Amino acid sequence: MGDDSEWMKLPIDQKCEHKVWKARLNGYEEAVKLFQKIEDEKSPEWGKYLGLIKKFVTDSNAVAQLKGLEAALAFIENAHVAGKTTGEVVSGVVTKVFNQPKARAKELGMDICLMYIEIEKGEVVQDELLKGLDNKNPKIVVACIETLRKALSEFGSKIVTLKPVVKVLPKQFESREKAVRDEAKLLAVEIYKWIRDALRPPLQNINSVQLKELEEEWVKLPSLPPKQTRFLRSQQDMKAKFEQQQAQGDQSDGDEEEETAAAVDPYDLLEPVEILSKMPKDFYEKIEAKKWQERKEALEAVEALTKNPKLENGDYGDLVRALKKVVGKDANVMLVSMAAKCLAGLASGLRKKFGTYAGQVVPTILEKFKEKKPQVVQSLQEAIDAIFLTTTLQNLSEDILGVMDNKNPSIKQQASLFLARSFRHCTQATLPKSVLKPFCAALIKQVNDSAPEVRDAAFEALGTAMKVVGEKAVNPFLADLDKLKLDKIKECADKVELPGGKKGAAGGGGAVDKKPAAKAPPAAEAPSKSSAPPKKTQTAAAGKPSAGPPKKGKPASAAGGKAKKTSDSKEFTETELSPEVCEELAAGVLPASCLQQLDSSNWKERLASMEEFQRAVETMDKAAMPCQALVRMLAKKPGWKETNFQVMQMKLHIVALVAQRGQFSKTSASVVLDGLVDKIGDVKCGGNAKAALTSIGEACSLPWTAEQVVSLAFAQKNPKNQAETLNWLANAMKEFGFAGINVKGFINNVKTALGATNPAVRTAAITLLGVMYLYMGQPLRMFFEDEKPALLAQIDTEFEKMQGQSPPAPIRSTKKAAAEEEGDEGAEQDEDGGGGAGPDIMDLLPRTDISDKITSDLVSKIGDKNWKIRKEGLDEAAAIISEAKFITANIGELPLALKGRLGDSNKILVQQTLSILQQLATAMGPGLKQHVKALGFPVITVLGDSKVNLRTAALTTLQAWVEQTGMKDWLEGEDLSEELKRENPFLRQEVLGWLAEKLPTLRTVPGDLMLCVPQLFACLEDRNADVRKKAQDALPTFMMHLGYDKMNKATGKLKPASKDQVVAMLEKARAVMPAKPAAPAKTGGKGSGEPSRAPSASRTAAASEDFTDSKPEAKKVRGGAAAKKPPSPSEEAPPPSKEKECNGSKKPPVKGKAAAGSQQGPAGKKPATKGPKDDEDKSGPIFILVPNAKEQRIKEEKQLKILKWNFITPRDEYVEQLKTQMATCFAKWLLDELFHFDFQRHVKAIGVMIERLNSESEATISCLDLILKWFTLRFFDTNTTILMKVLEYLKLLFTMLNRENYHLTEYEANSFVPYLILKVGESKDVVRKDVRAILAMLCKVYPASKLFPFLMEGTKSKNSKQRAECLEELGCLIEGYGMNVCQPTPAKSLKEIAVHIGDRDTSVRNAALNTVVAVYNVCGDQVYKLIGNLSEKDMSMLEERIKRSAKKTAAAPAKQSAAEKTQREHPTNPNATFLRKPAQEDPGKLNQSRQNAQHSDHPSIPKEFQLDLDMIEQDQRSVCELPDLVQHQLDELLEPVMIPEPKIRSISPHFDDLHSSTASTINFVISQVASGDIGTSIQALAQIDEVLRQEDKADVMSGHIDQLLIATIMQLRLINSTHLADDRVDKKDLIKLYSCIMGNMMSLFSMETLAREASMGVLKDLMHSLITLMLDSRVEDVEDGTQVIRSVNLLVIRVLEHSDQTNMFSALLVLLQDTLVSTPGSLKVSELVMKCLWRMIRFLPETIDSLNLDRILLDVHNFMKVFPKEKLKQLKTDVPHRTLKTLCHTLCKLTGAKILDHLSMIENRNESELEAYLRRVVKHSGNLSGTKSDRGNEKTTHGLDDRMSKAKVSDILSEIFKKIGSKENTKEGLTELYEYKQKYSDADLEPFLRNTSQFFQSYVERGLRVIESERDGKPRIQSSSVIPQHNVESSLSSNNEELKPAVYYERLKILRQRQGLENTSRGLGSEDEPQQRPAISSLLSSKPSVASSTDMLHSKLSQLKESRELYQQEHNTHSGSPTRSHTRSASPAANLDDLKKRLERIKSNRQ
Repeated sequence: MGDDSEWMKLPIDQKCEHKVWKARLNGYEEAVKLFQKIEDEKSPEWGKYLGLIKKFVTDSNAVAQLKGLEAALAFIENAHVAGKTTGEVVSGVVTKVFNQPKARAKELGMDICLMYIEIEKGEVVQDELLKGLDNKNPKIVVACIETLRKALSEFGSKIVTLKPVVKVLPKQFESREKAVRDEAKLLAVEIYKWIRDALRPPLQNINSVQLKELEEEWVKLPSLPPKQTRFLRSQQDMKAKFEQQQAQGDQSDGDEEEETAAAVDPYDLLEPVEILSKMPKDFYEKIEAKKWQERKEALEAVEALTKNPKLENGDYGDLVRALKKVVGKDANVMLVSMAAKCLAGLASGLRKKFGTYAGQVVPTILEKFKEKKPQVVQSLQEAIDAIFLTTTLQNLSEDILGVMDNKNPSIKQQASLFLARSFRHCTQATLPKSVLKPFCAALIKQVNDSAPEVRDAAFEALGTAMKVVGEKAVNPFLADLDKLKLDKIKECADKVELPGGKKGAAGGGGAVDKKPAAKAPPAAEAPSKSSAPPKKTQTAAAGKPSAGPPKKGKPASAAGGKAKKTSDSKEFTETELSPEVCEELAAGVLPASCLQQLDSSNWKERLASMEEFQRAVETMDKAAMPCQALVRMLAKKPGWKETNFQVMQMKLHIVALVAQRGQFSKTSASVVLDGLVDKIGDVKCGGNAKAALTSIGEACSLPWTAEQVVSLAFAQKNPKNQAETLNWLANAMKEFGFAGINVKGFINNVKTALGATNPAVRTAAITLLGVMYLYMGQPLRMFFEDEKPALLAQIDTEFEKMQGQSPPAPIRSTKKAAAEEEGDEGAEQDEDGGGGAGPDIMDLLPRTDISDKITSDLVSKIGDKNWKIRKEGLDEAAAIISEAKFITANIGELPLALKGRLGDSNKILVQQTLSILQQLATAMGPGLKQHVKALGFPVITVLGDSKVNLRTAALTTLQAWVEQTGMKDWLEGEDLSEELKRENPFLRQEVLGWLAEKLPTLRTVPGDLMLCVPQLFACLEDRNADVRKKAQDALPTFMMHLGYDKMNKATGKLKPASKDQVVAMLEKARAVMPAKPAAPAKTGGKGSGEPSRAPSASRTAAASEDFTDSKPEAKKVRGGAAAKKPPSPSEEAPPPSKEKECNGSKKPPVKGKAAAGSQQGPAGKKPATKGPKDDEDKSGPIFILVPNAKEQRIKEEKQLKILKWNFITPRDEYVEQLKTQMATCFAKWLLDELFHFDFQRHVKAIGVMIERLNSESEATISCLDLILKWFTLRFFDTNTTILMKVLEYLKLLFTMLNRENYHLTEYEANSFVPYLILKVGESKDVVRKDVRAILAMLCKVYPASKLFPFLMEGTKSKNSKQRAECLEELGCLIEGYGMNVCQPTPAKSLKEIAVHIGDRDTSVRNAALNTVVAVYNVCGDQVYKLIGNLSEKDMSMLEERIKRSAKKTAAAPAKQSAAEKTQREHPTNPNATFLRKPAQEDPGKLNQSRQNAQHSDHPSIPKEFQLDLDMIEQDQRSVCELPDLVQHQLDELLEPVMIPEPKIRSISPHFDDLHSSTASTINFVISQVASGDIGTSIQALAQIDEVLRQEDKADVMSGHIDQLLIATIMQLRLINSTHLADDRVDKKDLIKLYSCIMGNMMSLFSMETLAREASMGVLKDLMHSLITLMLDSRVEDVEDGTQVIRSVNLLVIRVLEHSDQTNMFSALLVLLQDTLVSTPGSLKVSELVMKCLWRMIRFLPETIDSLNLDRILLDVHNFMKVFPKEKLKQLKTDVPHRTLKTLCHTLCKLTGAKILDHLSMIENRNESELEAYLRRVVKHSGNLSGTKSDRGNEKTTHGLDDRMSKAKVSDILSEIFKKIGSKENTKEGLTELYEYKQKYSDADLEPFLRNTSQFFQSYVERGLRVIESERDGKPRIQSSSVIPQHNVESSLSSNNEELKPAVYYERLKILRQRQGLENTSRGLGSEDEPQQRPAISSLLSSKPSVASSTDMLHSKLSQLKESRELYQQEHNTHSGSPTRSHTRSASPAANLDDLKKRLERIKSNRQ
């Protein structure tokens, strides 16, 4: 139970991760309770479990897993953050839960998936489930299918996307597992419920038996579509509705069902088929063949291909033309029928993509309807119906109307029937009045046709139209029909069944019901208060100037109008009343006297009568006013012939009053108009007549009134009246606007006026034309091109006057519905972009059909090979068009011919073609629409041309076309996106620029615009800067139509890196998104719409500048402009709604600028007047001090509960996470500012943070990590202003931190420094300078040695500026802090730095050279050793630079004092845990060195050691300035020394390339393993274990194995020596640390590839440590200690098995030798070592092949030298002797006589005990003859050896002397020379020494003497010291005896090569530590004899000694002092004593 009690105390989240399953089970149970208890779905508690939920569901214990699943379900249901875990958890469920045998587990797994769908994560769940279908385990597949089925049945087909499911379904039917097939069948049945027959095509290829079974199941299904029964969180309203319906007994709404049923289009579920390549190669020849059988074959082949239900997009132009030719020209009707079927197949397979060809084919099919054969007619009908679905009725209208008056009744009939069928597919929206009007006119003609079938077809078409758009919309067009015919039409309408059984809009209510209901609720009340909607609109518009009018203006007013129209309809079609009835009605409302005097002969009575009449009208109620009766009374004799002008004026005024106040109809108007026109030219009454006309215009619509008035005026001969009528009309147009004006109605009269003799009439006509020009533009001139030149000149002059003016806003509007009706039409056209009147005008022009002039000769000319002929053809075409002026849309084969020329190689012809297309646009007008696909898009392709003039011409052509066609056709379909897919930068930037200009002007766009979004995103990251810029400009305009959410969703398909960038741009675009343009609103909309333009435009301008990389200069200008401009009302005091609407991007910039002080004028005061509320909010603290919050964050990041702050560019999730973390400790308002879209807000927020920095320093420090993280996000902004502000704050921040004595934690530094270093490479000098300043400050709050690796990483950047700056900074660090800042080792760092000497970039090369020079200044010539091999060129550059720097430093007078030197020589401990700021890091000095980075002031130091003890002893003062000499904690000292990066194993260059970036991280983590702090060590071990456990990542550890093992050994020794004895250390922590070490080692030694990297020395130390641990009784006494020892036992076995066997044998032999030599206490150790050897011997038969026997035998030989046979027998036990014998015996047995060939590494083999023994064993085993021959051979080889060696004497000796001469290998060379002399005593060294200096000769002599004295000094232990590194001092014991450094001399050499450790003087500090701390000295005394990890302390001492000797020697050589001989003869030990005594002296002085 001990175990239980331990985990019972843990918190829930830790229990859930516990290794004991019971603990986890308990954790899950508690978690379930906890999750159900937490009420706040956003509680921070949820965050703790984010990383654990996957483990909940994938628990390895089945019982615990069940509970885990329950807990996970509760979490997903209740936690707001659960969505983040979707992918990993569902993946876990699929792989680890669905394969469980327990049904409950599977059930819970499904529930989890469904719950994720409920919380809006359906897509992710579906993806994971579909991946699961590929799993090999059928159980998993079955469960995935079942889950999909369940999801579909509950959530329905709108939430579960069926397309991907249907795609994989057929594959499941092929499964070998019956369970999978059955489940697939159930899924197919479920899908069928939702999409019905749409499922048939995808499943048509499955097994016929299965299909039959499915059919049977499908038949059984109920006909009613299913309903969604489970709802998403966002669908709670639907859920409530559903529950309500359930309660009421399932009375569902028919419409809703219909929607569900139509949700999936079977076409979408299909895969497209590519057929063009599969067509017969000879198709085009065969289709032209004379024999019909051949043509039939060709068509049959194509027909088979077109039967595919979905076709791949491609160029079908040639095929369509071939089929069209067959349909139009082939005499064989069977082939016509087949060709029609092929066209139908193409149209239904390509759908919208076929639209391009529709215009070419439809006229041919319509013409072919003359065929009588039903079979042909049916095929043609099918074809034209299929084609209709690919295009719009509008595009085909020209062609259909063209055949409506054909002579052939069959054609007329079929055209009408086609219309009837087409209308069925239309809605009110797709069948606007503008389209319906011409069709109705043509059909009405056919209603009166002589052929009954034509009449019936026309009735059917009109009936269908009526059904679709409602009676009210069609009635105006049927005014001329008699009642019988109207009834017939209505009867047809009732019979019509619209697709889907919808009721249509019959009954007239449709139009009113649908639109206003959604947008304008007041419509219903309109009759009673008709002014309500307009008023409402105005307020709405004023409140939201940027968005109001566009949305609300039109519908509300329209609704008002429509509602009123229904109540007015009686008046509207008022019948003419007889005079009697009129008198009667008038008598009812007028006083009798008034009526009597009306026709009095006395004018005064008439005047009095008029006055009474006027009073009566003014007081009369509108509804009761009989307008027609009143005006008829006025017209009564004398009527309009009234001679008295006063009476006449009154009369005219009354007409105006009646028109204004009553319900005035056109009937009433026609009574008075004649009279009014007659008086319009009257001098006295003309004004009143005009006013009356205007009032009638308001009542009856201006278009109607104008037409009547003009025709009446020109029916008279009075020129005055004509002139004034035209003047009135000109004025009225300005007042009413131009909407609905029927130009055709009076254009001829205007022409008459222009030809009038009276100049006043001509002038009035020209003025009127000027006003019309305002509205109509250039097309108006076309009507008058035939006029005389003089007149035309006058017209042009008038037009020029009007140019550039915009039409005035209308101040009057038609009250009647007629106006509204016309307005609708105008709006419709406006939406298309053509402008209200444009298309009308174009329709009026007489057009010529030029198709007959486009002959085949002309077409072939245009396509000729010779460019001159092609040019002729184009000239002809241009002439034909200009001659015809206005042409119909039918231009034959010309489009195809022109399309070919757009790609002409001759650019002049391309230019000519473009001008023809411009000409065509003007000539053809709206008919151009049908050519957009065929001819318009090729123009876009020309935009990709490299020549500017061509691109400009193409753009002009494009604009000309768009003016005629509107934008809709260009945006429909995939053509535009296909163009953007071309990776042509010119095309992309032109098209995007064009779209950015056009899109903001549109109110609606086709949904196909979405297809361009992926290309737009690609352009945002295009290589070309212009493309990127244009794409950024276009982004907001796309977003205004598609919405942010849609576009954001589209980023899901991008790569993660791209997605982050694009999402950031979307966010910026969102802030500057323009408002949609206003609809042409009639009442309230316009007035309020006008002022709204300015603010929205200025907003767009302002914001778009933020959006791009705005420069500070530009911003100042903008600020100024804003200030000078008198603010518009909406800017001055924007209501709250407006500010929200535009995300504050209008006002805040002003605020920000005011703060920055760049604002002038009245606008500057704006922010101040904002109101006191905000200032009160902001007065509180900006940071909230939350205790331990930072620690909690660090902990969460370590436990991976939150994302680690590590990215290339910040993704959304990082920003969101940071925002969430900041929410708890930042003021709300500040947080809003910091995460605002507008950078000005950021500048303001930083300003506030600067102000509060000192007053809130403590709180700033408490959330420093978050502040720094937020600033790293700002480093990714491209805006310089914000960057400079950021750097300003950071400088102040680090100054404050330094003042507060704060030190950055690793966590803070890791999440900030790498991003700061990115900015070192910024292109702007001012930024770089600031960043360098910040890095200088950083060294005061963060150890320079830890900053070093970050800068090293920075040198690997692609940015050359960054590399150069980082290198400079590294140089400064080395200059300021010495070599110990170089981490992990100076050698490694410098090699990496030196690589940059060969960089391409000059500044990088210079920086690298300067840095290496800085190193040279610190450690002299040793720099050459550190930098490794350089190329000759690089080396010469470096040497040159060093020479130059040496001259400079010699010239520099600055000389350092000793104190300064010691400061330099004692840099901070690089890996020390920083608690206090080190005294040595002198920041001032560092800064100085930064400034002098290129010319250092430090004198060149000849040797690394410049610590002059003599000087220190004499200078008491300077000694006192050495406070930290012995102050360091020993742990701190040990760490940097003991954790170097071993270089034992040479690493392949391939490895270096792969891992250079991770190496520094690994080194750092490994260095922490040996930390004195248990927690740090555990953390580091855990990180390494994480890497080792993942096979794919483990290989990054390669090359670091020895380093890791050394660190681990150090930690084991530290525990053994310090922690176990220390009562303060919690033993549980120790056990945990042991467990981590053992776990880590087990992971490591489980991987043979890594385990084999362990070197012999390290393995020896490792085995020694492990065996010592196994024997340590203190460990056993600790709780759980036995468990540790057991795991050590296992580990030892693993190490023995998986290490390199040769290294292992050697290590054990050397270890055995050491343990036998040392004190008797190690007897048990040696026993265990021998046991290990026995185990190794047992496995020798398997491992013998992998062994290096030479090395093993050498180790055995060495062992036997130290322990000869006699000595072995003296030991208390004979086991060592037996062990050795067994080993040799086994080896002999396994290899036989060949064993003797493996003695090559042993010198003087004849003297070797081992050889003799082996020979005996071999001989004994019966191989004597072999042995003899071997021996003979051996002798001969010996002889050979000797001869060869004599021959090569000079080679060998020159090699040895080279070694002595090199700095690295001096010692090795001397040893080899000594041994060579021993071996060949007669060797002559004279020739080699002759040419060397006296100093070198004495050095060699002295070296040989030292070696001799060393070897002679220990004769008892070994007979000859062949391999010095195995020497052992027999007197080593646990007390503090002196260690003779000579023993380690050899090792020093090896260590130097491997570690590249520097001879820093810190060795001094460490030397006297052992005397103060006995625990460590025992560590040292139990030294193993191999060059192992702990030798480093001693190597330091011996290095120190050696350099001291050399130093003295150099001086003595020159001085000739007697000390020289003393130095040479002094024993090394004595030298060391001397050092120690001196150090003691220094210490005592200091005290």
